[in-house]
Parts: sequence; C-alpha cells; structure tokens
Amino acid sequence: METIRVATWNIHKGVNGLGPRRRLEIHNIGLAIDQFDADIVCLQEVRKHHRGEAQRFAHWPALEQADFLAPLGYTPVYQTNAITKHGEHGNALLTRWPVIKHQHEDMSDHRFEQRGLLHVELLIHHRPVHVVVVHLGLIKSSRRRQVMQLCTYLQREIPKNTPLLVAGDFNDWGSSCETILKSEQLRTFKTNPLTSKRLRTYPSRLPLIQFDYVFARYLNAVNSIVPSGVHWARMSDHLPLIADFEISD
Repeated sequence: METIRVATWNIHKGVNGLGPRRRLEIHNIGLAIDQFDADIVCLQEVRKHHRGEAQRFAHWPALEQADFLAPLGYTPVYQTNAITKHGEHGNALLTRWPVIKHQHEDMSDHRFEQRGLLHVELLIHHRPVHVVVVHLGLIKSSRRRQVMQLCTYLQREIPKNTPLLVAGDFNDWGSSCETILKSEQLRTFKTNPLTSKRLRTYPSRLPLIQFDYVFARYLNAVNSIVPSGVHWARMSDHLPLIADFEISD
C-alpha cells in the first residue's frame, strides 16, 4: 500500500481582514502549502485575476493564483466559478502526479451565487484516481440540490470501481451533505483518528464547526488533521484540512 496526502483549503482569495485592515496573505498561503507536502491540494476561492486587488496591493502576484501557489514540480489546474466586476475566482487543484484530463461543471443554483465543480483525473501509482473539488452554496435548500447534482455528475462521469476523492468547502452546518454522499459510498473524517479531536475548520480564529471535508471512495483513510495557531488563523477565514489515505499499487 502507498500513502497519498490530500489537502483542502478555502483561501479567501488570498486576502484576509476587513476594510482598511485587509491584508495580502497569498505569499504566506504559498509557504503554508509548501509545508503540507501534499500530493493533491484542493483550493477554493482562488483568484485568476482582479484589477482592484492588483492596484491596492503592491506585491500582488503577476501570476494567476493557482500558478503562483503551485510548489515546484506541481501541475496547477484552475476553473472559474464566478465572474465579478473586477475579476473572477474559482476552484483549483495542485498536484505532483500526472494529470490525465480535467473538466468543469456549473453548479449555480440561483443568480446570487455562482458555484461550480472542478473534476481532475490523475494517474497515481499507475492507477487512475478522480478528484472533484467543490465549493457549495450558503443556502441550505440550494446546497442540497447541489449535492444531488454532484451525485448525478459522479454517476455519469466516474466509473464506480475507480478511486475517488471529493474535497472542498461544503458550507454545511449539519450532516446533510455527508448523508447524501454516503449513497455514493463516499466516507469522510469528522475527528482525528489518532486523537479523536473534532476537525473544526471554521471560522479560523475560533473554529466551531467543520465546513471543509475530504470524502473518499476505494481509498483507505489513515489520518486527518487541521493545523491550528495564530499564524494559520491570519491567512484565511477557513483553516486547511489535511488527510492521508492508502492506495493499492
């Protein structure tokens, strides 16, 4: 058995804080991603470009954020979910394994929230592994419809006997998303298997709930952690979630 590490993180567009205290955190986020030493990094709220932020912050990266954050040797894959007045943002996946193909599906349920999923097929230890990155809506009824759409997509696009990971920001205050995804044989962590500590990821300064998950099918869950501390809380309104899995050669 080989181990793969998966991380998911809503990076809040690389900027944190409110009003005049807004800080550019994209450089610190890049250093943090290097520390994950993850095979797969799933990111939400990633900027492709934003004219206003680029003018405001002197050190705004010249590269698109997915490219800027990808550690040396990683392949970045990005797809836009939302187009705004001054730019756009969406989901990204960074991987040290070869990318076979990738695609995007719009998951917008109403005109006030633009959402989407990013589907990437990877070749890991000579086996195809599918990864779907999601960022679901804020409204409960809308979120339920999006999870049902996700299940339909998985049934349509991904072979049932293929290892699958679904990761991202589910914005779920309860367990409705988890309950629905169980029908697709997807399982997740809610506690650290070694310490039994709850995996709370939001809000980052005083984490009360788990919004961020890595669901898996045909992969053996080994461990999961949420890094904590003041420096992690400063970078985004979410904390990252890191999970380890075993995969057969």
